Amino acid sequence: MVAFGKKLKQRQIEEWQGYYINYKLMKKKVKQYVHQIEVGTQDRRHVLKDFSRMLDSQIEKIVLFLLEQQGLLASRIAKLGEKHDALQNRPEISQISELREAYRDVGRDLLKLLFFVEINAIGLRKILKKFDKRFGYRFTDYYVKTRANHPYSQLQQVFKHVGIGAVVGAVSRNLHELQDRQGSYLSIYDQPSLPLQDPVIDSIKAAVDRLTHSTNFLNFMAQHALIMQEELPTPVGEQVDDQRYHFMSLILNLANTFLYMVNTYIIVPTADDYSLSLGAAATVCGVVIGSMAVAQVFSSVYFSAWSNKSYFKPLIFSSIVLLVGNTMYALAYDLNSIWVLLAGRLFCGLGSARAVNRRYISDCVPLKIRMQASAGFVSASALGMACGPALAGLLQTNFKIYKLTFNQDTLPGWVMAVAWLIYLIWLWISFREPSHETEENQIPQESNAERMENDSLEEGLKQPLLISSEDKQEDEDGDQDYDESEEAVEESRRPATSIGSAYRLLTPSVKVQLLIYFMLKYAMEILLSESSVVTTYYFGWSTSKVAIFLACIGLTVLPVNIVVGSYISNMFEDRQILLASEIMVFVGIVLSFHIIVPYSVLQYVCSGLIMFVSAEVLEGVNLSLLSRVMSSRLSRGTYNGGLLSTEAGTLARVIADGTITLAGYLGESRLLNITLLPSLLICIASIVATCFTYNSLY
Repeated sequence: MVAFGKKLKQRQIEEWQGYYINYKLMKKKVKQYVHQIEVGTQDRRHVLKDFSRMLDSQIEKIVLFLLEQQGLLASRIAKLGEKHDALQNRPEISQISELREAYRDVGRDLLKLLFFVEINAIGLRKILKKFDKRFGYRFTDYYVKTRANHPYSQLQQVFKHVGIGAVVGAVSRNLHELQDRQGSYLSIYDQPSLPLQDPVIDSIKAAVDRLTHSTNFLNFMAQHALIMQEELPTPVGEQVDDQRYHFMSLILNLANTFLYMVNTYIIVPTADDYSLSLGAAATVCGVVIGSMAVAQVFSSVYFSAWSNKSYFKPLIFSSIVLLVGNTMYALAYDLNSIWVLLAGRLFCGLGSARAVNRRYISDCVPLKIRMQASAGFVSASALGMACGPALAGLLQTNFKIYKLTFNQDTLPGWVMAVAWLIYLIWLWISFREPSHETEENQIPQESNAERMENDSLEEGLKQPLLISSEDKQEDEDGDQDYDESEEAVEESRRPATSIGSAYRLLTPSVKVQLLIYFMLKYAMEILLSESSVVTTYYFGWSTSKVAIFLACIGLTVLPVNIVVGSYISNMFEDRQILLASEIMVFVGIVLSFHIIVPYSVLQYVCSGLIMFVSAEVLEGVNLSLLSRVMSSRLSRGTYNGGLLSTEAGTLARVIADGTITLAGYLGESRLLNITLLPSLLICIASIVATCFTYNSLY
């Protein structure tokens, strides 16, 4: 990745160059401090004092210029206000148009100022993180806490953009009044429900949202989806081409996500009964459920590669394969063949287009709504996960048409086949393939690991100055000098070309995050896939009761993410939430063991909820951290960070489902404890790895 200093220089507004943060100077000072301490010519106390003074000076320079520019904008608005007042009595169309354009010019200059603030905020955050990493302790905490809450804080001027709100309000109000509304001058205060249709105001609102962090929950959900985003904001005139965006295509993309998750979990309540009806053991349900994940290990790779060239064709292929797979799953009953059943589920896995779903959002959705689209991806997945078992619980009937049997075992296959057929027709009629620029003509996106897999969103400053994940691999971006060769720059931009090369780019902290992801997916799959067998054996539950239990568990996903994204993540650091969630998953697993006789419904339900909810919290925080610590080279190409995390989660599901089937040979009475034991061991390993990794970093 190109050094931030060089990137900063390229993005600076020419006439304001002398007022930006001097990132190059401060980076050199950090190197000097390290050298001075190593040779013993300087002590840490003096270094902290000198660096604090330098930061204060840089921030003061930024703030004074910011106030000066706000004053100039306010002066221009005041003069335009006089002209506006003069037009109240004798409005002339030409003068109104001229005045409206003048206000737009002020709005464009305001956007430049917001862009100026964003770049400086990113620069300050980066240099603080670099200082922390070089010296091994949390200077950032000290600096931000002592400056941000002081009554004379200049840091607040940068990060809370004091005074800009008044300028935004003045421009918005006057442009609203100058709109052509059949001669009526309506105020934004009179009709607040009417949106102001002006692209300048839309851009200003998006920029202000980025600075105020008003999208905390959406940001959390988007990172849960692991979708990538460019760190440096784009100034006026460099906006992403919105021609690639098509609303109905986005809806179809999210519908594909929803239907696939329904397809994954709709068979869980009845897979054991279906296996028994075909002459296999009930625990073969693990192989039946897991065969879809086995195929997904391979489909994720070729769909990720296919999405480099097209979105429409892989979605069509996915729909056809899923239609065939579900039909085979339904026909297995009348054919009395467990192999047809397994082949049908394998076909369903081969149709997993989640890599395309994420890539479409990352590449084709405008930055101003990409965060919402990414949150929609997570929501669609969660809703599908809850609807699948619930739908299975409703399909409790038994009848025949000719030689085809329709019962609780086959209806999930028939219903999903019809759903994919309808979706295929809708897709063929409504989807619009966006234009694909060739790789040679594209300017490589400079992305850091704050924008990963869904493989996101509002450009610019996604994170506050004080970030809890300091071990993000960004020093390959910060340690390069201005005079580095173009060959070295190109080399550092190249995406990974294979799974092996992608793995070699992983830092120890990223490997720990992937281990945590593997652990939580394994534990969740064990809980969900064996629920029908376990509850039937211990409690005699019917298919409807199992479906209700699974649906209720699935419905906790969105409320949990709302609470974590909106409240908990603002109260605690991510690494603290991470460790606490791992411990709670451990508690849930321990409570699930059948040690106390008799094994009660209360014990099973409560322990399952603790495990599942904790795993959901852990997944969101883990992916949020993963999106920040992964190398930028893994943000592009076929073998990206999103693919790695997907493969880790899919492998966990495959191994978990295989464990259920293997444990079944020892008898259903031992199934619960034997399958929980690997979950417990992996959970302990992830907790130890987390403690060791973060203790070494902090």
